[in-house]
Amino acid sequence: MIRVAICAPARPITPDDAAAVTALAADWPGMELAFHPQCFLEAGHFAGTDAQRLSAFTECANDPAFDAVWFARGGYGSNRIAAAAIAQLGEGARSKSYLGYSDTGYLLAALYRAGMGRPVHAPMPGDIRREGGAEAVRRSLGWLAGDRAGEDPARSDRPRAAFNLTTLTMLCGTPLMPDLAGHEVLVEEVSEHLYAVDRLFFHLTAQLGGIAGLRLGRIGDVPENDVSFGSDEEAIARDWCARSGIPFLGRADIGHDVDNKIVPFGLESRRLSD
Repeated sequence: MIRVAICAPARPITPDDAAAVTALAADWPGMELAFHPQCFLEAGHFAGTDAQRLSAFTECANDPAFDAVWFARGGYGSNRIAAAAIAQLGEGARSKSYLGYSDTGYLLAALYRAGMGRPVHAPMPGDIRREGGAEAVRRSLGWLAGDRAGEDPARSDRPRAAFNLTTLTMLCGTPLMPDLAGHEVLVEEVSEHLYAVDRLFFHLTAQLGGIAGLRLGRIGDVPENDVSFGSDEEAIARDWCARSGIPFLGRADIGHDVDNKIVPFGLESRRLSD
């Protein structure tokens, strides 16, 4: 039996979301999903107060009965509890996988820095709300059950890590930032003007010296500006990588969408593409 704890470090989901994901999980009879009641709390923007979100995460992470912790949804808020969460983790948290993306990248980064468990960029239960989102959720359910077909294939034998562009940029210079030297770093973004994407790359590439290279995921739902920026997202990424001496390694199949692929951090994924 694979037991998966689900908590919401940032924004909440609804009982209907949980029911829909639980129904999908029925296709894996050897899997049990446990949605923490905190997933459904609301405190302004957040899924409960900082204290409630912190308590739920540490409870799930430290419980040896669970094999994995799956973050329910992104949004903003995980950074507010990440440092305190790492300080409260014990031995029960070391052997788990932790799945999420977007804002929950703050926790994935902090876990990776601390050498705690197996951080994994992956679709979340909240993706059930997207059109076609069931397939994204099933991708993570399959991965939890041992199916690696939903991963973005590794192109080399180097360790990898994947983040939302804004999240990774905000991590730089904080106590949560892991050492990514020698890594292929994958980034994606959503709902940002291209000038804002350019600004994020300006800062991020100045902080990522020593990485093996950068791969660009999808930059989705770009708002229209009153004046065209004049470069697309790939040209922006290539430009700032060149300025900073970072190899640009091409595209990655990740993004804020239903096609978002799974990327285990480090050397967890050794299945190389052709």
